[in-house]
This record gives sequence, C-alpha cells and structure tokens, in this order.
Amino acid sequence: MTLLNQKTVKSTVSFSGIGLHSGKVSNISLKPSEPNSGIIFKRVDLKNNNIVFPNFSNVNNTVLNTTISNEYGVKVSTIEHLMGALFGLGVDNVLIEIDSEEVPILDGSAKEFIEKIMVSGLKKSEAPIKIIKINKKVIHRYNEKFISIEPSKLSLEIDFELKYKNSIIGNQRNKINIYEDDLTNIFNSRTFCLYEDVKKIRENGLAKGGSLDNAVVVKNDKVLNKEGLRNPLEFVNHKILDCVGDLYTSGYRMIASIVCSQGGHYMTNQLLKKVFENKDNFSIIEIQERNLPHSLINKRLFKSIA
Repeated sequence: MTLLNQKTVKSTVSFSGIGLHSGKVSNISLKPSEPNSGIIFKRVDLKNNNIVFPNFSNVNNTVLNTTISNEYGVKVSTIEHLMGALFGLGVDNVLIEIDSEEVPILDGSAKEFIEKIMVSGLKKSEAPIKIIKINKKVIHRYNEKFISIEPSKLSLEIDFELKYKNSIIGNQRNKINIYEDDLTNIFNSRTFCLYEDVKKIRENGLAKGGSLDNAVVVKNDKVLNKEGLRNPLEFVNHKILDCVGDLYTSGYRMIASIVCSQGGHYMTNQLLKKVFENKDNFSIIEIQERNLPHSLINKRLFKSIA
C-alpha cells in the first residue's frame, strides 16, 4: 500500500465546542469508514433522515459559512474548516457523527482538527484514490469578484487575493501549491471580521458564539486579539483554507489551477456548479502508483502522522 491509497482515521477522533453562528455547544466524532464510502455527516441528535452528504449540490447557504442539507431539510453548517483539514490530510473516507446543526468553531481555524487527527493517525486501505482532473477553464464572475479554474499537470494551485479598505487587512495575496507546500499557516489561520460589522452580523442571527477566542476582529488600525496575528497573511490564508474546504464538496481531491479575487463560499460553490454541469470540463481518475509518480496529499503533513 502507498500514499496513493484511500485513507480513513485509525480510531475515533472527537471534538467539542461552541458553534460560531448558533452559539450552541456541539460534539462531533470522526469514525473510521470503509473505502469508497466518502465523507458522510450523521446527525445523531435525530433518529430519522439524519444523513447529510457534503456535496456542492447540497449546499443551501453560503452566508459567512457553508451549510449543507439533505432532501428532508436536515442541515449541518460551518463545515468548511473541517473539510479543509480532511482534504489537506488526505482523508478520503470518514463518518462524522454530530449532535447539533453546526460544527464547532474551536479556535476559528483548522488547527485543532489537524492536530487531533494527526495524533490518531490514518489507516490506509488497498483501494486507490480517485481525483478530479480539470480539463477546461471555467470562470465565475460577480461584479468585480471572480474565481476561475483551469487544467494543471500534477498539482492544485490556489492563487487568492483580498481587497479591503481597512488598513490592517488591506490588499493581501498568496499563492499555494496544496500538495507540495507547507500548509501550516493555512490551517492555523482564523476566521476574521471587522469590528463595525459585528453588530449587523448578530442582528442577522449569526455569530452568536463568536468571540476573540475563535475569530480575529479588526477595529480601525488595530487587531483586538491580544496575541495579534498568527502569520502576516492570516486574512488571505484563512480564505484559502475556506476555499480548500469548499472544493472538497466536489467529492474528491483535485488537480487544477485556481485564481480567485475577493471570493468566498458563494463564489466557490457557483464555480463547482459550473464545472460539473458539463462533463467535458472534468474527468474522475483512479490514481495508482504506476500512473503518477508522487503523492496527492501534503507530504510534510503525512510524514508527521505516518
């Protein structure tokens, strides 16, 4: 068995914490799953119709988070940081049991998800991984915002830029190769907002569980969090984390080149819908060692958990 075989968690990995938007305590358990089963959410607080698949076609809300639902209206929200962690670690199959509607926000990044999954380790199967290979360029625009995806030979590159009038956030840009670069700063980067937007967000029924413990808050020319920023590009790096997590709602990891300006959950979801509406845009390929000479999971991370 090689790095190119499907993986799941070795043993149950549990997390507990408050939901960023609901303000309610939520408990989740990641459990080992069989090859080719994919990622599945199970609402254990409900007895019936409690399975929800994290697929782009099941996304029913993209306002400040990614929310999925099934045909019965059962929801799971704020899945993006956990999905980003699973993508980066190369977890193909896992059953995620959750006793509430929202995945806990923890510290606002994917850091704790990564750390606990790494401690548990990954179990490799004999089944080869499958990936999505982009065949044609697809672009989605919304006013001055845009996101595009096009073919790439052996990598997933994300080139992302932010443009804020705020002097602290400003214009940030970063380009990452997901399968080759050290992703520590991506996974450690926290969600963020402007202080002046907090009241409006809460009036809309969101961020009830938000605090300086799980979000970076910027007021004028200051970061209100005592510890400051975790890395100089934390704002755009968090957007890249969100993008990776949302891309995993495609069902598989991906070989592509993505460029995004001022995007977010909505833009990424719309891009995926455009890609998959035409079968000529993509191929789903089963990867074996003889076909591809290097790993499709981040090498640095895998060395830590192997």
